[in-house]
Amino acid sequence: MIWCERLLRVGLAAVLAYAGISKLTQAWSFAETIANYHLLPAQANQVAAVVVPWVECLCAILLLCGVWVRPAAMVASGLFIVFAAAVISALSRGLDIDCGCFGTGSASEVGMTTLAIDAVCLAASLALLWCSTRRRTHGASVRS
Repeated sequence: MIWCERLLRVGLAAVLAYAGISKLTQAWSFAETIANYHLLPAQANQVAAVVVPWVECLCAILLLCGVWVRPAAMVASGLFIVFAAAVISALSRGLDIDCGCFGTGSASEVGMTTLAIDAVCLAASLALLWCSTRRRTHGASVRS
């Protein structure tokens, strides 16, 4: 079970690090990408464009180092839920926009593939949360 948890941690860390780093240097164009979803006011788009990449990178570092795994998995789950909700919203409104998942240069349009990636990453983060919680509670009962 420990190898599975490590695999989930490293996999999620890789996805989050790649996504976060690819957006860090493109805050202005990433804000425009967020604005294309028509979900937030202008100032919130700018704040999200600065905050989201740093949160992704921080989660990646914590997961990779195995520090605060449960909180990092919770935050990652929240990110993927928000990303999936934004994609569903865009799809339901017929928006033909760049998803912005891995920076603005990736040229990935919002679609079912984007939603599938979010769903797989959400499932992985929830599985990691479950594994780390189970190990923690099981380890505590063994020690008692």
